Amino acid sequence: MAQQGAQLDGAKFCCSICLDLLKHPVAIPCGHSYCMSCINNFWDGEDENESYSCPQCRQTFTPRPVLMKNTMLADLMEELKKTGLQAAAVDPCYAGTEDVACDVCTGRKLKALKSCLVCLASYCEKHLQPHYDVAPLKKHKLVDPSKKLQENICSRHDEVMKMFCRTDQQSICYLCSVDEHKGHDTVSAAAEITERQRGLAVSRLNIQQRIQDREKDVKLLQQEVEAVSLSADKAVEDSEKIFTELIRLLQKRSSDVKQQIRSQQETEVSRVKELQEKLQQEITELKRKEAELEQLLHTEDHNQFLHNYPSVSQLSEPRDSSSINIRPLRYYEYVTAAVSKLRDKLQDILKEECTNNSLAVTKVDVLLPEAGPKTRDEFLKYSCEITLDPNTANTRLLLSDGNRKATLTRPNSYSGHPDRFIRWCQVLSKESLTGRCYWEVEWRGRGGYVAIAYKNIRRAGHSEECNFGYNKKSWALKCDTNNYEVWFNNISTTVSDPQSSRVGVYLDHRAGILSFYSVSETMTLLHRVQTTFTQPLYAGVWLCYHYGDTAELCKLK
Repeated sequence: MAQQGAQLDGAKFCCSICLDLLKHPVAIPCGHSYCMSCINNFWDGEDENESYSCPQCRQTFTPRPVLMKNTMLADLMEELKKTGLQAAAVDPCYAGTEDVACDVCTGRKLKALKSCLVCLASYCEKHLQPHYDVAPLKKHKLVDPSKKLQENICSRHDEVMKMFCRTDQQSICYLCSVDEHKGHDTVSAAAEITERQRGLAVSRLNIQQRIQDREKDVKLLQQEVEAVSLSADKAVEDSEKIFTELIRLLQKRSSDVKQQIRSQQETEVSRVKELQEKLQQEITELKRKEAELEQLLHTEDHNQFLHNYPSVSQLSEPRDSSSINIRPLRYYEYVTAAVSKLRDKLQDILKEECTNNSLAVTKVDVLLPEAGPKTRDEFLKYSCEITLDPNTANTRLLLSDGNRKATLTRPNSYSGHPDRFIRWCQVLSKESLTGRCYWEVEWRGRGGYVAIAYKNIRRAGHSEECNFGYNKKSWALKCDTNNYEVWFNNISTTVSDPQSSRVGVYLDHRAGILSFYSVSETMTLLHRVQTTFTQPLYAGVWLCYHYGDTAELCKLK
């Protein structure tokens, strides 16, 4: 009971504006007390009216009262705080600044439970009861508490707006329907709401159905993700096993080749050493015979000379040197050549397989695919600002107009750069292209090539690996005064559509679509490529006819 009493007393010391314990309390002329900051903020909002009222009793004051701190009340609040009195003692049923207050309550207002669209007033639980008990009031439309009830009043006739003008699509009162809205298609607000609710119900059902469909699609995609992951995991595991086995086979083959070489080496060395020993013995014998002959030549005793001559003069048959086959010092180069050839074949096989199969994964169909652009305005939605990269420009290309225009000239003194095209008069864009992109190229003169390429296309050398359209790393549309040709991997496709000095290029990187268009008053599709792009692409131009020919990336925005 004592605790309840403390709570009741606590409510008397709360500001009716912030519903918290009074801070720097002040009393206004009518006797009600507030926090100084709360009442000042409240009156700041009434400055335009030049009169100031009490939030509780609505008594007005002119001029604005001068506020002074109520010292006794402030001291009392400090004592109450020391006793543990908290703002929680405030009755939560009272309306705060953010709540809708009951329009009937006097003094401190309670929170409204409902608002009446007929009475245009809000009621707390106590004052709402007549709408449940009194027969005429039972027919009133009750809604959740609203601070916008006055918006239901016609500003012109001060009447409740119970009608709706379908012609002007606005709520009106009955007098409006026979006045400025006379002859318009008007219905009761209730009828309009009923019809719109019916339409909303249909829309809601459609949305619910779409949600169900999309949830099914999400589940299917999740299953696809799991299937892709499982397949990838298995492929990684299997490929590791296969490559391990392949490495083991290569190691075994390497060991076999090594063993064969060493075995043959041992046989050949043994044969050669055996010949060496025989030749060494023959040399020793010949040296002995040479010594005997020399001794015989210096014998002065005629009888001794003639006696020893027959035995010393007889020599053994010399070994035929042609029987010793001395081969060039390239004994095992054929083995190295054979292994090198095997390595090259294996590299070619692996390179070809990686190119053909590395991206041969079944693509997941994308939900809600966007239709490709049809008109030039639709293409322009994907237009992108592209500039040419001076570090890639051949020295015979002069860049201008903010690096958007390339002109074929005599060699310029560009600094050396590893990205520069050395042989061919080509240049790439500075910006990489992914997603959906559209740009246009205006060419003047004999023409040139409008291209896209991977960044790792070769820059130096005379080979076709450097030319736009003559390898697997670039695609190019050849434009001249006679015809159009599309080039890829050194294969050309002639295009017979009408020509124009302006070419549009549309790229959908993810979908693998590259399209070239002839742009004049209309857009004419010249050629479409459907492939799989494995890297970001870069726009490019190639001028190869006469000095003064130009190609310019057009400004589209």
